[in-house]
Amino acid sequence: MIELYWHIGNDILQRQNLEGWGARVIDRLSADLKNEFPDMEGYSPRNLGNMKRFANNWPDPAILQQPVAKLQWRSILILLSKVKEKSLRELYAQKALEQGWSSNVLDHMIDLHFIEREGKAVTNFDKTFPPMDSDMALQTFKDPYLFDFIGTAEARREAEVEQALVNHLERFLMELGQGFAFVGRQVHLEIGGDDFYIDLLFYHLKLRCYVVVELKARNFKPGDVSQLNMYQNVVNEVLCHPDDKPTIGLLLVKEKNRTVVEYSLEGYTNPIGVADWQNEINFALPDDIQSSLPTIEEIEREMKYIDSQFDKTESDGDDIE
Repeated sequence: MIELYWHIGNDILQRQNLEGWGARVIDRLSADLKNEFPDMEGYSPRNLGNMKRFANNWPDPAILQQPVAKLQWRSILILLSKVKEKSLRELYAQKALEQGWSSNVLDHMIDLHFIEREGKAVTNFDKTFPPMDSDMALQTFKDPYLFDFIGTAEARREAEVEQALVNHLERFLMELGQGFAFVGRQVHLEIGGDDFYIDLLFYHLKLRCYVVVELKARNFKPGDVSQLNMYQNVVNEVLCHPDDKPTIGLLLVKEKNRTVVEYSLEGYTNPIGVADWQNEINFALPDDIQSSLPTIEEIEREMKYIDSQFDKTESDGDDIE
């Protein structure tokens, strides 16, 4: 169907180039297709206009070799309407294919600027990993992390944040990105007779290493790096298999001074990243977006409504506009 839509869109472009914009090519073609195929849906003037946009934005005839051709038509329409930059559109198409995002999830991830936040954490990966591993690790982590699903109430203690993240583990893992496997919360470590507890422990399937996550419901302090480094040393010694790569530490704070973080990471041999976490969108991006999300209850109600409407649309036919 996607290949057919591309060819129809490409044909419209060619006809308009030959006959001019005033020839009402789309309206005439819509009427012709409906007369020729009265039992088929999807040939309204509006949807034909979408096909033209599709072919115009992906002009390569080898369309089936591109990630976008493997997405749902509704996902393609979302990319066309919400992502203006071509290179970014390609990245979202690739990410949607890799992670199996539905059209609703893709729509949500674009709203949250998922890709624009990737690779933005302050790290020492370039000094603690070989170049190839460093690039992969850097793209695995983002800044800021957006925990909109825990609600907008201000968390006063780290334990409150941890519990909220575990309660919404599926959404938490989606925000972290592909490859993270949850190992445990408040993982006990005994060091020299003293008890310590890792806030959250993950294993990354592609990087082949443990990831120690420490949460702070406050701004960054240089001493946080020392604590995280100690936990990484213990995990490397006690939990790691000989084939595992060095444990990565991820420190999530409410706010950080980038220069202070960079100086604080100097001298450490363990790979460490520092990023902000937020429970609402409140950061500057190319369009200077400043907005907040509704409560988790409102989000869940809205998602249920969207799912019900999309299911109804699918049952009525494929003319999704």
